[in-house]
Amino acid sequence: MRAPMMTRLALLALMAAAAFAAGGAAYHRPGQRPAVFIRNSDDGDSASPQQVHTSLVGQDKMRISWITQGSAPPTVEYGKSPGAYQDSVTGNTTSYKYALYNSGEIHEAVIGPLEPNMVYYYRCSSDSTREFSFKTPPAQLPINFAIVGDLGQTGWTKSTLQHIAQSNYDVLLLPGDLSYADFYQPWWDSFGRLVEPLASQRPWMVTQGNHEIEKMPVIHPESFTSYNARWRMPYEDSSSDSNLYYSFDVAGVHIVMLGSYTDFDPSSAQYKWLQADLGKVDRTRTPWIVVLIHAPWYNSNTAHQGEKESVRMKASMEGLLYQARVDVVFAGHVHAYERFTHVYNGVANDCGPVHITIGDGGNREGLAKRYMNPTPSISVFREASFGHGQLQVANATHALWTWHRNDNDEAVEADSIWLTSLSSNPACKS
Repeated sequence: MRAPMMTRLALLALMAAAAFAAGGAAYHRPGQRPAVFIRNSDDGDSASPQQVHTSLVGQDKMRISWITQGSAPPTVEYGKSPGAYQDSVTGNTTSYKYALYNSGEIHEAVIGPLEPNMVYYYRCSSDSTREFSFKTPPAQLPINFAIVGDLGQTGWTKSTLQHIAQSNYDVLLLPGDLSYADFYQPWWDSFGRLVEPLASQRPWMVTQGNHEIEKMPVIHPESFTSYNARWRMPYEDSSSDSNLYYSFDVAGVHIVMLGSYTDFDPSSAQYKWLQADLGKVDRTRTPWIVVLIHAPWYNSNTAHQGEKESVRMKASMEGLLYQARVDVVFAGHVHAYERFTHVYNGVANDCGPVHITIGDGGNREGLAKRYMNPTPSISVFREASFGHGQLQVANATHALWTWHRNDNDEAVEADSIWLTSLSSNPACKS
């Protein structure tokens, strides 16, 4: 006997809801989109600033970075009103060579002190044709982070960026794999132009992934040349000796950016730095600790299983994070989304961090669609879709995490959870 139409629809709805709750695919995943290459404008002005992006420096400063094709002063003029620049800072200029490629002039200037939660207007290299603005993050909670990994440059990347732009975020965190230039340096220039509308308005804090290594025997034997030249982070402020790992405080959150592709064993500089950095955290000032890596330590996708950057780094450093009561660890690398419960040493542990893989920004390699079965008990939600995440830290004890799937060109909230800071959990007091 055929069920009535409404009954069948109700059954389908229940099945879809069950699949959604289990973290499975409850909708038809759209296919890949073509690469997007953003060319330089044809205005002919070699001193015109492009690829402008901002990053945090200390508690009240901002680094402005930009590129010109020709010689231009590394000067930033800024103020609180459009066209009215009361202050000016002159920074420095560098460039780099990669095989036959010669970069443009890479400028940077650190401006401040700046007021929190304030819009500033600025121009670079005294160019009167392009005015930018940014908003500084708040000095105290609440604060909103946008988080996305493995961004790349495709039609899905553009969709992800459009969704992030609508999210009213204060700071963007990116756990590696930015441009997917993969040795072809003009893709770095394209990426800078692609993200400029967002990165010039809010601070972007990044760490490196495997696609930033770009090391070629004989031709270019050094690693991370392009990444280090273009995306300089405030590593010195946290006593780090490398742009590949650093930390910073913003509002009431201590953020640690680790390097999956530099040494991490207990005798390494990075390990010793991390041990010292976590030891200095004052949870009364920064009740939340968030860590970003590229290669995930927990992963039930079939992609990237058993890699040393995951297995050995976890074996080396997981204990440090657990002892420090790190709240959340974000990773990329796997081109899908997955959220684990509080975990330590492979098992659920209420005092361990929540691990979240967010390597789904829109890269050209496509989604990692295959997962291990059965689902591990510590994996709470997993789905192979492009998207981004938002971490809204409300106060010293609670934060809301949401993951927003790119469903065609709409951002759909597909997973969410309220997190409680481990510093407020009596059972996790050291």
